[in-house]
Amino acid sequence: MVIVFVLTGVAALAVLGGLHWYAWRRLVRDTTAGPGVARRVGAVLFVAGPLSMFGAVASERAGAPFWLQRVLAWPGFLWMALAIYLVLALLAGEFVRPVARRVMERRTALPPAPAAGGEPEPPRSVRPRSGEESADSEAEGVDGPSGAGGQSGASSSVGSAGASRPPSSAGDPSRRLFVSRVVGGAAAAAAVGTVGYGTYGVLRGPRVKRVTVPLAKLPRSAHGFRIAVVSDIHLGPVLGRGFAQKVVDTINSTQPDLIAVVGDLVDGSVKDLGPAAAPLARLRARHGAYFVTGNHEYFSGAEQWVQEVRELGIHPLENARTEMAGFDLAGVNDVQGESEGQGPDFGKALGDRDTARACVLLAHQPVQIHEAVRYGVDLQLSGHTHGGQLWPGNFIAAAANPTVAGLERYGDTQLYVSRGAGAWGPPTRVGAPSDITVVELASGQA
Repeated sequence: MVIVFVLTGVAALAVLGGLHWYAWRRLVRDTTAGPGVARRVGAVLFVAGPLSMFGAVASERAGAPFWLQRVLAWPGFLWMALAIYLVLALLAGEFVRPVARRVMERRTALPPAPAAGGEPEPPRSVRPRSGEESADSEAEGVDGPSGAGGQSGASSSVGSAGASRPPSSAGDPSRRLFVSRVVGGAAAAAAVGTVGYGTYGVLRGPRVKRVTVPLAKLPRSAHGFRIAVVSDIHLGPVLGRGFAQKVVDTINSTQPDLIAVVGDLVDGSVKDLGPAAAPLARLRARHGAYFVTGNHEYFSGAEQWVQEVRELGIHPLENARTEMAGFDLAGVNDVQGESEGQGPDFGKALGDRDTARACVLLAHQPVQIHEAVRYGVDLQLSGHTHGGQLWPGNFIAAAANPTVAGLERYGDTQLYVSRGAGAWGPPTRVGAPSDITVVELASGQA
C-alpha cells in the first residue's frame, strides 16, 4: 500500500512538473530571443510558483503555524489556479499557432503593390552578356566605384533574388518569435483575467439563489417554510472573519425560517479559526440554525468544532433528528467521520421516526442520497461538490457525485446540492459561482 502511495505521488509530481515545463517553454523560452534577464525572471517564477503551491497545501495539512499558512496560502493557491488556466490557454494556443504562421506566410508571399501610375512595373529584360562584359562587371564588383567588396553590385544582386523568390517565414526566427509572443501573451492575459474575475467573485461574497421544492407529505400549515442552505464556507488561511461576516449578513437578509449549515465550515483548528468563525453567532432565523459535519471538519478537529458551533448558538445534528412544525429535520455525520468511528448512522437519525411525516435531511455529501432513499427521506440538502469550483472541474465532480449542483429526484427522494459559499484551495471560482440557497418548501396536500 505504501509503495502504491509513493508511486502515485511520484507520478503526480512528474505530471505537474511536465505541465510547468511546458508552460515555461511556451511562455518564457519561446518568447525570448536568448538568455537574458527576461528568461531568468521567467525561470524563477516557474520555480517559485509550484514551490509555493506545494508549501501552501503541505502547511495546511501538516498543521503548520497559522501565520506560515497565511503567508503561503495566497501566492500558493493563486498560482494553483493560474497554472491550470495557463496550461489550458496554451493548449488552445497550439491550434492558433499554425494558423498564425500560415497567415504570415501568405502576407509575405503577396506580390508588390502597383506603382504610382497604377500599372505594375513590367519585368526588366535581361540581355545576355558576353564573357568580356561579365569579367568587367566582376572586376567592378571587386574594385569599382561603389567601394571595396562591390557593395552596389551585391545589393542589386540580392534585390533581384528577393524580387523573384520571397523569403520563407517558416524558417525565419523573427517571425517564429513574433507568433510565440502573440500566442503566449494572449494565453497569459486570458489566464490572468479568468483567475482575477473568479477570485473577485469569491471575495465579494455569495449570491442568493431561491428554489421551491414541493413535498407530498408537507402539511399546508408548513407551506412556504424557508430554509437558508449554506455549505462549504471554508474559513481558513485565506477566507477569514470578514468573509464569515459577509456570509452571515447575506443569510440574515433573506429572513429565513431556519438555517442549515451543511458541512465544511472550516479548514483549521478552533485555536486558529475561532475568531474567524465568531460572526456566526449573529445568525438569525425563526426556528434557529443547525449544523452537520463535512469531511474537512475531520481534518480540523471535528469534536472541538462541534462544541464551538454549539457555543455559537448553532445546533449540531450528530446522527440526530428534531421535530419542526410540519416536518422532521434530521442530520447525519459526514462519511469521513468513519475514520474516527464517528461516521453517518442513518438508523440512529431516522430509524424510529413517523414515516407519515415529511423529512428533510442534512448530509454533507451527495453520495449519501442512496441511504436517504432507503430511509424514505423526502428531501436531502447537501454541498461538498463546489459545483466543480474551477472549470473543467465540474466533469471530475460529476464522476464522483450523483448530482453536482441543483435539484434532482431519486425515486421519491429529492436531492438539492448547493455550490457552496466559499472555496477550498484557490479563493477562485470559474463556471461555478458561490451561492446561499433559500429552499422554500411547498405543500403537496390539497
